[in-house]
Amino acid sequence: MADSGVVETLLQRIEKADDGVDSLNVAASLGMDHQVIVGAVKSLQALGDIISADLRSSKHWELTVEGSEIAEQGSHEARVFSSIPLEGLAQSELMKLSFGKIGFSKAMSNKWIRVDKTQEGGPRIFRAVENIEDQVREKLLQVQKGNFSQLDEKEKNELKKRKLLSEVTVKSYWITKGSSFSTTITKQETELTPEMIATGSWKEKKFKPYNFEAMGVAPDCGHLHPLMKVRTQFRQIFLEMGFTEMPTNNFIESSFWNFDSLFQPQQHPARDQHDTFFLSDPALAHEFPQDYLERVKKVHSEGGFGSQGYKYDWKIEEAQKNILRTHTTAVSARMLYKLAQQEKFTPVKYFSIDRVFRNETLDATHLAEFHQIEGVVADYGLTLGDLMGILHQFFTKLGITKLRFKPAYNPYTEPSMEVFSYHEGLKKWVEVGNSGVFRPEMLLPMGLPEDVSVIAWGLSLERPTMIKYGINNIRELVGHKVNLQMVYDGPICRLDS
Repeated sequence: MADSGVVETLLQRIEKADDGVDSLNVAASLGMDHQVIVGAVKSLQALGDIISADLRSSKHWELTVEGSEIAEQGSHEARVFSSIPLEGLAQSELMKLSFGKIGFSKAMSNKWIRVDKTQEGGPRIFRAVENIEDQVREKLLQVQKGNFSQLDEKEKNELKKRKLLSEVTVKSYWITKGSSFSTTITKQETELTPEMIATGSWKEKKFKPYNFEAMGVAPDCGHLHPLMKVRTQFRQIFLEMGFTEMPTNNFIESSFWNFDSLFQPQQHPARDQHDTFFLSDPALAHEFPQDYLERVKKVHSEGGFGSQGYKYDWKIEEAQKNILRTHTTAVSARMLYKLAQQEKFTPVKYFSIDRVFRNETLDATHLAEFHQIEGVVADYGLTLGDLMGILHQFFTKLGITKLRFKPAYNPYTEPSMEVFSYHEGLKKWVEVGNSGVFRPEMLLPMGLPEDVSVIAWGLSLERPTMIKYGINNIRELVGHKVNLQMVYDGPICRLDS
């Protein structure tokens, strides 16, 4: 509620006026800020039909900060003229003054001053007239007094061009008496109490009407990050397709499960420190299924299962190195090995969505950590056609229907395909994922049956999130520079399935 004294004064002004009052004029006559009067108007409107207030807009001219300074001290050119003594002033000295540069050019165009370049010590400025009339200051003083009409449009535009004058739009209220007008305000009750009911006093009370259109107070609560919102949608899609989520709670992985079990050679560039984060403590892993480790060693160094291998000296020391996992496929390898240990093979569909780490150069689209989405299907006789079909089904649920596949190379899948989608906004095909059929050199050492195939695909979580929420720089999505208001304001993720 606005100050009661202001409200009462406003009501008295309205009572005396026959056709109403303007809030700007009331504020000026009372020497108050206009917003104080606006607050009183809003308070009276909330009480019902005591007043009627129509919002009006009007334009008027007002002085800028520089214009106010000139109205007080004089124009730049006038101050330059006043600064020049009868014996003249060196131009270099004049330019040291704060108003010297602008004032000099204006005074020269007004022919108030002249320059003598023949003087010793450089050009010297002399007065060209005895007296001047500072019309710029006079015009600004007229505006300051509210006499806008005394200036023509050409003069206003000239002052505006010099950034001494600006045209502003002012909103005010035209206030008239309402159907329930009164100069005395009775406080309206906001709630019905048990005492009112018991005594019957509620019959004489005036209650404030409920505003059922008003927005409620937003409850204080946590907010999901956009990545988590999109992750929830992806997870729901996998569950709808009958997939089971894999446990991905181990960020630290041995090089054996991250690389060797996937038939990725120990001299592969991805295993360098330039691409992978190695741990110093604990630096090595020691617990491995020994029979499986021996089969992996053999297929790398000697070949087997129809493959000639890589023909190099495989070292357990390299496989023992602990790293921050570079992909969630390490988890898929663990799950497939566990599946192979069952007495009877059963087809499975697995998925995972979790964080991976790579020693990347940071830029607008790359971070040292990101989220990988992975899907894995193991069954008898799966082919590349099955992979294409399930990819079409998966991406259709994401709202992506135009797909293309391009042959690619991955160390642990053969054949391999990159997945492209037509981006309607960019009007071009963009890569949205990678896929392939796991190699026999990866699957058969685990103990899976020879006629079992495993198809898999993966994509990042950050890229679709950035597209969905219109974010161009990944550092605005993840990291210490994230604007938390973006997390608060982010809408619910709805994929156009």
